[in-house]
Amino acid sequence: MKDTSLQHRLPLMRLAFRPFFLLGALFSVVAMLVWLAFWHGNLWLSPYGGMLWWHPHEMLFGFGSAIIVGFLLTAVQNWTGRPGLAGWPLLGLTILWLAARILLAYGSELPAWLALTVDMAFLPLAALAMATRVVAVRMWRNLAFVPLLLALACANGVMHLGAQQANGWLMREASHSAMLLIALLMALLGGRVIPFFTSRKLGIKQIERLRWLEAASLGGLAAVLVLQILSAAGSGFAHALLVPFLLLASIANAWRVARWFDPRLRHDPLLWGLHASYAFIPLGLLLWAIEHAGGQRVETALHALAIGGMGTMMLAMMSRVSLGHTGRAIRALPGIGAALALMICAALLRSVWLWLYPQSSHWVYSVAIIAWCISYAIFILYYIAPLSSARPDGKAG
Repeated sequence: MKDTSLQHRLPLMRLAFRPFFLLGALFSVVAMLVWLAFWHGNLWLSPYGGMLWWHPHEMLFGFGSAIIVGFLLTAVQNWTGRPGLAGWPLLGLTILWLAARILLAYGSELPAWLALTVDMAFLPLAALAMATRVVAVRMWRNLAFVPLLLALACANGVMHLGAQQANGWLMREASHSAMLLIALLMALLGGRVIPFFTSRKLGIKQIERLRWLEAASLGGLAAVLVLQILSAAGSGFAHALLVPFLLLASIANAWRVARWFDPRLRHDPLLWGLHASYAFIPLGLLLWAIEHAGGQRVETALHALAIGGMGTMMLAMMSRVSLGHTGRAIRALPGIGAALALMICAALLRSVWLWLYPQSSHWVYSVAIIAWCISYAIFILYYIAPLSSARPDGKAG
């Protein structure tokens, strides 16, 4: 009998990584170009919340959430052995994400509740799709990602509240919490896949986990997140503890990624890209501690985490996962190494360089934005065909 299912007719809807990796990458390039135009005095949009709200929100909850959801709803199939989200339910979730992007970009004249409701529905529905598969097979270890997705949804809600009240402080604190949540997700996922991918590619034994170091790395990050929220709520005790815990989490995560290193990984961009992106987590935490202790805004720290950590890790992860899950050989395609190197340079410019030379901000902003756009355009160029077409081996997925 002929297969007439949606996923057969539309391969893009076969697994969550396909639409969310492709659309998320496309959206990030468009959003960055809009931000570049705004930075140079050209207002292409009059978005919900204003441009200073829209840019951080859409990079965290538009781009970032799409890639996270695409990865988790694909990985949960491997973890549980149950079919991942596909077909009409996946199409519905994709349309919901896309509708939120359109409403927030052009919804300044629409009722605020409409954009808020559509945007807020995405992460809880993705968490529900993941939770039903994990609970069905009682794999409680993987259930940890569900409350993190819901916590990210709460940060999104607070950021919307800040927009509706025109409260810049609330917007800023919500975006800071969201970035730390994503850093914690990166540390959780990175700890699983980076040593595993490294050992498989290099044909070596996977590095032994040290329980105390794992606890210090992940627990330290979780403590920083909680202390950041309590400090924002006015707790002087949390405010005083934030710098010591930032330093603890930075040192522990630096030690963690250093233990995974093998000099042979320098020959494979898909490996060194993952290792380098993880290294931006301790760097970002260290910059956060320095800026917080000095009473400064933590902008350079945030961009170390956002560009070097989130942006680079997602690019490296998508470049690998998109090959493996579409039945293709896992190898760095031409240009992907250059794309990852550009992202790392952009992150260093936007964080360390600007911390040292803040007077150079105007040209650094432009260079970092253009580097992001070129890097993700390279990914789109190479991966639009694999992500939107059936596997060459004829298998599902």
